[in-house]
Amino acid sequence: MSLHYLPPVRPSAIALGTVFNHGIELAVLTPLFGQTYQRAKQANTKEEFLQSKEASGAAVAWGTSLVGSALQAYGVGALINATGTLSYKGAAYLGALVFAATSAPTYLAQLFTEKRPVDTVAVGATSKILETVGLSLFLTWWGTRTNPFD
Repeated sequence: MSLHYLPPVRPSAIALGTVFNHGIELAVLTPLFGQTYQRAKQANTKEEFLQSKEASGAAVAWGTSLVGSALQAYGVGALINATGTLSYKGAAYLGALVFAATSAPTYLAQLFTEKRPVDTVAVGATSKILETVGLSLFLTWWGTRTNPFD
């Protein structure tokens, strides 16, 4: 496989998009980190805490969130470049399409099949909308093209 098939995206856009998405993910993961912090305060030694399941679980959640945020930032930036999106309206449509394709079926199943509470599903859906629509708007504002004159 050759890498020239992958659309180039400005590295600063990937970095800032990663920070943007990771911030949203951390807001959702805050309860996990709060429990981990309480466990750290209760541990007798630093070594005891570092060997606990809470510490390893929090580290895995943080790491996968960071990698996932970077991949999503690149993917949305590449879509913006590949579709030639220049306006905020186009970016919002693109983000909404990404949300509809990746997350909407999950939330519909949670509401109608699993009968989960609406407020619980709404929190997850809101974070995913921010991660897709918000990210595409943010990246459009920042700029994703490596050479804007191409």
